[in-house]
Amino acid sequence: MDLGDILSKEQILTDLKATNRWEAIDELIGNLVAAGKIRPEHRDAIAAAVKKRETSMSTGIGFGIGIPHASCDLITEVVGSLGRSSNGLSFDALDNQPVSLVMLFLVPSGQFQKHLHTLANIAKLLHKAEFRQALEHAPDAEAMLKIIREQGRK
Repeated sequence: MDLGDILSKEQILTDLKATNRWEAIDELIGNLVAAGKIRPEHRDAIAAAVKKRETSMSTGIGFGIGIPHASCDLITEVVGSLGRSSNGLSFDALDNQPVSLVMLFLVPSGQFQKHLHTLANIAKLLHKAEFRQALEHAPDAEAMLKIIREQGRK
């Protein structure tokens, strides 16, 4: 599963208001509710699952990237939301640097292989400096999605 398969331009926030990883998780989950990808009544339970995972070990993997994620039995397909922060977020990242790109994704419970595969694909893509820079400088969500889809084909 590629990043371009789980995102639409409605699931990309170009200007996160959050200042830390917890606020970013809430903001991105709110985006998934607004986009109709998760049901409003499941919002709190899903946020709790992602935050529980994040508490066990930060998903700030360095290079200004955060990939909060969780398995959840309240969804039936892999869903995600990408957020960009121009100010950088405090994320307790491995390199202690602020995070500017946050890719939150959820995988249905019991799909461990899909979870690992999705995480690996996202991490591999976001580790490319030119890709990150293109996303950071894209003018809008549509341009960001185009960059993601083009990279996914390479």
